[in-house]
Amino acid sequence: MPAMLVGDHVMVALDDLAGLFQLNVREDVLAGGVTVGYKGKTVILTPGQALASAAGRLISLPAPPSRDGRRWLVPVEFISRALAVVYDSKLDVRKNARMVLVGDIRVPQITVRQEVLGPQTRVTFAVSPRTPYTLSQEPTCILVRFDADALDVTLPTFAPEGLLQSIRLSDPNSTISIDLGPRFGSFRALFVPQEDGGGQLLVDLMSGPAEQAPPPTPRGDVPQLPVPPAPETVPPMIQPAAGGLRTVVIDPGHGGEETGTKGAAGAQEKEITLAVARRLKASLESRLGVRVLLTRDGDQAMALDERAALANNNKADLFISLHANASIRKEVSGAQIYYLAADQAGEEARKATSSRQTLPTVGGGSREIEMILWEMAQLRYLSQSASLAGAFEEQFRGRVRLNPRPVQQAPLRVLAGANMPAVLVEMGFLTNPDEEPQLVSNAYQNTIAQALLDGILRYRDLADRPKMTPSQEPSPTPSPDTARRRQ
Repeated sequence: MPAMLVGDHVMVALDDLAGLFQLNVREDVLAGGVTVGYKGKTVILTPGQALASAAGRLISLPAPPSRDGRRWLVPVEFISRALAVVYDSKLDVRKNARMVLVGDIRVPQITVRQEVLGPQTRVTFAVSPRTPYTLSQEPTCILVRFDADALDVTLPTFAPEGLLQSIRLSDPNSTISIDLGPRFGSFRALFVPQEDGGGQLLVDLMSGPAEQAPPPTPRGDVPQLPVPPAPETVPPMIQPAAGGLRTVVIDPGHGGEETGTKGAAGAQEKEITLAVARRLKASLESRLGVRVLLTRDGDQAMALDERAALANNNKADLFISLHANASIRKEVSGAQIYYLAADQAGEEARKATSSRQTLPTVGGGSREIEMILWEMAQLRYLSQSASLAGAFEEQFRGRVRLNPRPVQQAPLRVLAGANMPAVLVEMGFLTNPDEEPQLVSNAYQNTIAQALLDGILRYRDLADRPKMTPSQEPSPTPSPDTARRRQ
């Protein structure tokens, strides 16, 4: 239907709506209003008021009706907000897609995203609501056919690369084509359902068997840590494993105007943390099929308390905050893993973590609920957080350079409010001239993400292992490193 922009609002003419929806539009000259009728039901509009009365219900509109010559204009939202109240078929306005859906028509909203993750390229389809689909590979493309009448789709724009040339709508109009590049060898796919009724379809494109990742380029006399070959950093996609991990929240530190640490060559902490977070998210989703949330998926600022709150509100099982370190001494180097050090010590602090209160319930009676103090939420998980930090240290050794003091405790605000096992990982020192170029390299970021993934797997296996009685526990001689950590 014809539409026009009036100020910031998309407006349509009531005359055009009358022809499309069999409406009776009548102007009340005396009252100065407009009546829209449909099968004995009416919607009343008043000039200058962003309100409508639909079958006796008061409906708000983003803008009041206005005149354009002899025609009355209303905001396009009038269809879904006011007309839908009196109409006998379902009405849905997709403003961005310029669609009006009438009846039980199936048009899922799909947002497609493309990202390069080391030696592979991932295409993510965010689908709402959940919609059946089929995947098929053609000589030059992969076709994703959705069981729908049409698609309300947002496609990404990007420069063609070796694995992926383009993503476009195809025939029929419920099909999306992933056009493949010359380096494509194979693909794998996984659908991750979401609690809101939608889901994510993850399609990973991988190079052919002859494709080899180039070795990292040495930088002068900078020593290069051993990095596994690129294919080893991409774990095979398997079925979700049993265990207590359902949701993991990854927190890329800093963002927006808060850039964090900055290296001498210009590397910014906020960019490194987001890059590694995206790699870890992709690995967790493809390897375990767990739900993974990022506290930020772009360059935006976020308060420390909001980061832990996101994890709490989504009932996360783990919270992992990623950072890059700094020191006034350039020679200081190596990754460090932190878990919370309580400001109060001992049993007294643990007793203060929660209290039980009796509150009245609707309809009479009462119920007892547990109230957790925000500042003390993490205290209940200190032992689990210490185990997670230890699992990361174990998996970092031999792969990621570690600081001489790899596991430490500190009173970190971002961890204090997390109501689940939580750690903060300092991946290295940007102020160290050897570590800065490594932290920005794709190969080293993949290595860190793989070590973090293996640490999570190790922690999960330890948490799922049945507890033994003291008589069953083995008593090996501790290594010097282990003995030091226990002190």
